[in-house]
Amino acid sequence: MDKKALIGSWKMRAWTRQSVATGEITDALGPEPIGYIAYHADGRMMATVFRRDRPRSSQAGWTENEKAQLFDDMLAYVASYTLEENKVVHHVDGSWNPNWHGDLSRPFVLEGDNLVISGAPGIDPSTGEEVVYRMEFTKV
Repeated sequence: MDKKALIGSWKMRAWTRQSVATGEITDALGPEPIGYIAYHADGRMMATVFRRDRPRSSQAGWTENEKAQLFDDMLAYVASYTLEENKVVHHVDGSWNPNWHGDLSRPFVLEGDNLVISGAPGIDPSTGEEVVYRMEFTKV
């Protein structure tokens, strides 16, 4: 695949998770998450996604439980990347989830201005369940 086709900013359209155990498909961060993934010509990338309905704090600030929920309602990481056939490998330098440091191999399909990253089983950090994520993006 030509690396040039992947370069740019991609806006998330949908993010679902399928339980490996049951096959059930649900929204990973609720409907219409706010997110972007960006691939740069220098081999660097970044990804950030937030649940759309994140709560604002009260005057007193967030409780410990609310802070934990805010953590579960997002993802963010920075990495270098390489391409291997139909996979993009994110070599993670830093992440909101320290378990993601290292290499994340992500099968993908790129058709014009549509990017789908899906197919790699992983562990949902908020439930511990094995899932397969499907992320759909449109080029900005």
